Amino acid sequence: MKPRHRRLAMVVTGIAALGVAAALVFGALERNLVFFFTPSQVAAKEAPIGRTFRIGGLVESGSVQRQGDGRTVHFVVTDTAQRIPVVFQGLLPDLFREGKGVVTQGTLDGSGVFHATEVLAKHDENYMPVEAADAIKNAHAAGEKAARSVVPGR
Repeated sequence: MKPRHRRLAMVVTGIAALGVAAALVFGALERNLVFFFTPSQVAAKEAPIGRTFRIGGLVESGSVQRQGDGRTVHFVVTDTAQRIPVVFQGLLPDLFREGKGVVTQGTLDGSGVFHATEVLAKHDENYMPVEAADAIKNAHAAGEKAARSVVPGR
């Protein structure tokens, strides 16, 4: 084999190796990428069904129900505009409370129930993700606008 052919073979082999490495890296990124959605986005069917993502908002007051097994908890996450039921099996964080912010990670089933594998409770007012804080602020603004636009009965 001539030196020129050897060099060409080495360059082609190097490019092929880089292509395989890039494909493996991008495949791993795609599998481990976790997106964040608000309850309004989930209700609008923008969130993927059966794929892991995060949902954040407030734990609706009066929605926490603990099962008899002591590990399963049902609650509702809301952005004050939409409500998403959540099921979680495991130990909840100490700061988990009704009316407080929460971010959960898991999957959505076909019936609209979010099956959480991880629950993160916010520890102060600065912890809420920007998207969740914006969604709650927008929902409050829309609610106030709707309340102002109602004409009292005559």
